[in-house]
Amino acid sequence: MTVTPTPTEREAAIDEEDDDVPADDAPDPGGLGELLRPIRGKLVLACALQAASAVVGLVPFVAIAELARELLGDDPDDGRLWSIAAVAAAALVARLALMLGAASVTHFADNDLQLDVRRRLADRLGRVPLGWYDDRDAGEVKKAVVDDVGSMHHLVGHSFTDLTTAIVTPIAAMVLLFVTDWQLSLVVMVPFLLGVALYARQMSGYGDKMTRYDEALEEVNTGAVEFVQGISVVKTFGQAGRAHRRFLDAAYRLVDYFWDWVSSLLRAAAASEVVLSPLATLALISGAGTWFVSTGRIDAVDLVLFFVLGLALTAPILTLGYAATDLQIASQAAARVSQLLHAPVLPTTDTPQLPDGNHIAFDRVSFSYDGERDVLRDVDLRLDTGTVTALVGPSGSGKTTLAKLLCRFWDPTEGAVRLGGVDLREIAPDELYRHVGFVFQDVQLLRATVADNVRLGRPDADDAAVEGAARSAQIHDRITALPRGYDSVVGEDAVLSGGEAQRISIARALLADAPVLVLDEATAFADPESEAAIQDALSVLAGGRTLLVIAHRLSTIVGADQIAVVDDGRIVERGRHDELLVEAGLYRRLWDADRRITIEPTGRTS
Repeated sequence: MTVTPTPTEREAAIDEEDDDVPADDAPDPGGLGELLRPIRGKLVLACALQAASAVVGLVPFVAIAELARELLGDDPDDGRLWSIAAVAAAALVARLALMLGAASVTHFADNDLQLDVRRRLADRLGRVPLGWYDDRDAGEVKKAVVDDVGSMHHLVGHSFTDLTTAIVTPIAAMVLLFVTDWQLSLVVMVPFLLGVALYARQMSGYGDKMTRYDEALEEVNTGAVEFVQGISVVKTFGQAGRAHRRFLDAAYRLVDYFWDWVSSLLRAAAASEVVLSPLATLALISGAGTWFVSTGRIDAVDLVLFFVLGLALTAPILTLGYAATDLQIASQAAARVSQLLHAPVLPTTDTPQLPDGNHIAFDRVSFSYDGERDVLRDVDLRLDTGTVTALVGPSGSGKTTLAKLLCRFWDPTEGAVRLGGVDLREIAPDELYRHVGFVFQDVQLLRATVADNVRLGRPDADDAAVEGAARSAQIHDRITALPRGYDSVVGEDAVLSGGEAQRISIARALLADAPVLVLDEATAFADPESEAAIQDALSVLAGGRTLLVIAHRLSTIVGADQIAVVDDGRIVERGRHDELLVEAGLYRRLWDADRRITIEPTGRTS
């Protein structure tokens, strides 16, 4: 992907925050509690309003019992009857107002939370080293930024208030029933206690099972993203069935695991539904109440309160279970979001320096991904201003890693990479990317207009500059053929081939006009027509710049000023094409192998 960071990314890259520390010093993720801290006050207020609503909501039920007591008396008082009805009506209005107030507070809090978390994620992900993304798939990041943040909506918007109701309502109802008759109240509590026990059994090991579910879902997300993003490549090589099968296999594994999990809970879930059902509660109250009345332990009219409030004991348990599930899901999601929020950021200096020129020096550079095995060892390489240096070598030799160190995807484990005599770590990121641009094979375009995708190279560029860059990149005619031209949106009415996307990335680099350029083999997946256009665009892009080229086809770099042969993390040969052929070393073997591949059996060049 060829991107010169936007102003937002540049500002974020040099923003000095207290969490701007290397990975080893980063604080541990705080999980759900940390994410909810900014809205904790609003949640407390909402829960208080909901608790008041739950208590007030019992008043109409008590009013029914009092109306029954009055109506069944010897001389009903009309004034008292109307007073009770008025109190019940007022309680209903108050309950509605309190519920609306609580819901409004939680939904505003949810909006604040999602805006805050997504802004923090965007800020953090804009400051992590670019190489950080190489260790993670798009599905993982997408799930945290989109799905996991969204999954916390129900928890904040509904679950906390539902949980409050599920706790306060049974407690308040129990108090009223115990005041009426404590013995019958104990009997009525049996379904409640059984329901709690059955739900506790269902929730046993829920955290671990949910973690495995999320992992399976992440595999499906990753498979879908890889299949969609790589469809042009897999079709080119006839592997569409295999790529599709990989996605389907992940989906089947998810379905199988989910069914095994759910089927193990069916008995406990069915039992809890029966125990907590209104019918079971009413049957218990009817049987026990009849015995209590027949033995003179309670007045018949007192049973009315047990009938209307008995349901208030068991019904909230179902809500309690759903809220607990939401809490578990949100906790898992928050953990993944927090990991991203604490991802290691690119270290920056408090006293940035300006490079003196555009020459490059790799000074005794070593690098390790895991801190154990070096993939680059003691590399010295000089790139003079305005020259072309090609990196060649076997697959896995370290070519791409070496090139990405110049783009500061990572920092060297030992040694330094210098631009204009200044260590890259001493250059502010915005200044670095004004000097260094890059075009790699894996082109990524944003879901934005074509013009905005090109303009990422220089956000303040006008339309004429964007069009000029597109013309130089041999993509202007294709853009104007789109339904809305430069205003067409990638992924909507701008459906581009891999070669066309590559030329847009080249236009982006042309617009950025960085004097140092890193090129990976940009035509690897292009068809012949696109390859010719890309080569023409690259010729324009390379003019007058300091180039570091990763070469896969050696025929494209025979005119390079310097060829560095990389093997097992070291530069084992360097020189011009003719000089290296004479040495008859690794380069000569690579050249001979390359020629055998590109010459067809008939003797015609392929």
